[in-house]
This record gives sequence, structure tokens and C-alpha cells, in this order.
Amino acid sequence: MQFGLDEDQTAIRDMAAAFAADHIAPHALEWDETKTFPVATLREAAGLGMAGIYVREESGGTGMGRIEAALIFEALAIGCPTVAAFLSIHNMCAWMVDAYGSDEQRARFLPGLTTMDTIASYCLTEPGSGSDAAALRTRAERDGDHYVLHGEKQFISGAGAADLYVCMVRTGEAGPKGISTVLVEGDTPGLSFGANERKMGWNAQPTRAVRFDGCRVPVANRLGAEGEGFRIAMSGLDGGRINIAACSLGGAQSALDKALAYMGDRRAFGAKLTDFQALQFRLADMQTALTVSRTFLHHAARALDAKSPEATQLCAMAKRHVTDAAFEVANQALQLHGGYGYLAEYGVEKIVRDLRVHQILEGTNEIMRVIVARALIGGR
Repeated sequence: MQFGLDEDQTAIRDMAAAFAADHIAPHALEWDETKTFPVATLREAAGLGMAGIYVREESGGTGMGRIEAALIFEALAIGCPTVAAFLSIHNMCAWMVDAYGSDEQRARFLPGLTTMDTIASYCLTEPGSGSDAAALRTRAERDGDHYVLHGEKQFISGAGAADLYVCMVRTGEAGPKGISTVLVEGDTPGLSFGANERKMGWNAQPTRAVRFDGCRVPVANRLGAEGEGFRIAMSGLDGGRINIAACSLGGAQSALDKALAYMGDRRAFGAKLTDFQALQFRLADMQTALTVSRTFLHHAARALDAKSPEATQLCAMAKRHVTDAAFEVANQALQLHGGYGYLAEYGVEKIVRDLRVHQILEGTNEIMRVIVARALIGGR
């Protein structure tokens, strides 16, 4: 149920849905079980313009807006939230290069990013600084026309498989004003990775620590000026929060669809499960939660496109509300399957596992409340 879409937006959504149905959904359970990172499939999606969604057309992207991105990521996540979520991270990195890079940086990096011949990872979180991102400690010391990096990032999606790492590093004083953003290429000497983490979900993308031991990165690889890195990182996260909420919506929609199909076939006490009013009410609440979430998410996406002063607050609200609501819908869908919902072959338990982390990453939902509260109190 998506209202207010124009013809082009409907076509974009349908294109992404068809790609997910044909190229992602049939393999999602296998990729999860074998921890396969489907690079070839991601590059096929890139061939349809889904790796540079809001990179400007003159930079080689598709030049779409955040509402179109939300439609794409929701549709892809119906096939697999994990694959859709990684593509959203890559898009965030590509946008950061387009938005903050120099002409030379855009010409150098964006052709590979928009085709996913160059895969990108976003490196902000550290072992000792998660929610308190401004306390990051990875140092970048100036040495002529290079920075020399020492430190470690944690929980980095795509690490080890990516070709480019968008890294927030400390070039100056303590706090947010001492942070800069540099692009670290995957073959840089001194760059190494931890083991692929064993995770509850998101198994179809690798998650590793990223370590810097005397990495020499050209100053020419810095995005923006020194000290602008924290602002750049946070601006990327506004869009990332919209995207991860959209991925939650897609996963929850898939779980609801599976529950409806199962309940239409399953009989108990001489009737289909869909004949029981108590279960009908639960389905109605699940559908209402998804429709309300989708409506508000699209509102936040439009605010971000319009550069509204309230955009950051609305993105935080949407991320918190949608990821919480979508996880609950997926969890209810598992419950409606009874014991079968706990079995891997039905696909619902995978969705529950995948969606749980969406309440943590791109800023925990507790931090989203902090952002909203500060905006509310500061406006008085």
C-alpha cells in the first residue's frame, strides 16, 4: 500500500521488486546459511542504476531522490534485507564522494562505485566508540603529502571484500572538530582485517574489524577540509537511516506475506487460521503498523530531499519508529507460523534475525531518541 507515487516512482519500485524476486529471493536462504557475499548479484543491481541512486547524473549516477531510494531498498529487502542493506551502505559511500569530493576525486572514484567494480565500506565505529562516535581514536598524522593512519574500526560491513573504505579519522583536537574523512583504498599497505564475525543475522555480508598499522594515505584522498569529517559522516547517516528503515519495511512485508500464505493453508480445529477473528485482528494490526511506518518514512525522505531544517530529526524519528515496528511485525509473523516459524526453511526466522540489528546500526534507537529530544528541547 503505497500512495502518492508518480508513474516513474511506481516503475522504479516495480523494477527493484522484479529484480529482487528473480535474482535475490531464490538464493537468500542459501546465502545466509553459507555466508555468501553475492558480489555478482550486487553488480547486476548496479547495472540497473542501483549503486549510485542519488549520485548526480553528471557524476555517473542515476540522480534520483531519497523517496526513490526508499522504494528501491524496501523492494530489494523483500528478497533479502541483508543484501539490500549492504547496497544501501555502498550507496551512502558513493553519495559522500559525490557530495563532498573534488572534481578529481569524483572522476577517479565514482565510475567504479556506480558500477560496483569498486565496492565501498563505511568506517566510523571503533571498539571503544560506538554511539559516542565523536570520541573515535584512529589517528591520521600528516607526513608531507600523506596521512599515516593508526587505529582500528569495528563492525564494518563489507570489510575485506571492499575496494574502498570511507574512514573517519582524527587529524586534530579531541571531539568532533578534530575529525576528517579519508578514502583508503583496499590495497594500501598496512591495511588489514579481523576475522569474519559470527553474527545473529546479516550473514550474506562480511563484518570484520578494519585495522590501520602505518597506512599511508594521500592527502588528495581526503573528502572536504580537515575537521569536516564528523559533519560529513553525520550527513551520510541521515540518508542511511532512511535506507535501513526501508530495508526493515521490506523484510517485515515479506514476513507478513509469508504469514498470510501459511495461515491460508494451515487448518486448526476444523477451520483455516485466517478464519479466527483473534488472528485476523493481529494481521490487521501488523498491516496498520507497516502502512503507518511507510507513510512516515516517505515523509522523512521527502524532507531530506527538500533539505528541511527538520530533516535530521525526522530521519531519526523514522529510523527509530520503523525499525522497531518492522521487527515486531516480523516477530509476530514468526509466532503466527507456530513451530514452523522457527524452522529455517520457512524463511521467517532469518528475517527476524536480520531485522534485529537494524535497531542498533546507523545509530542505536536509543540515540535516535536523544536526537529527537535535543531537537524538541532546543526549540523551546
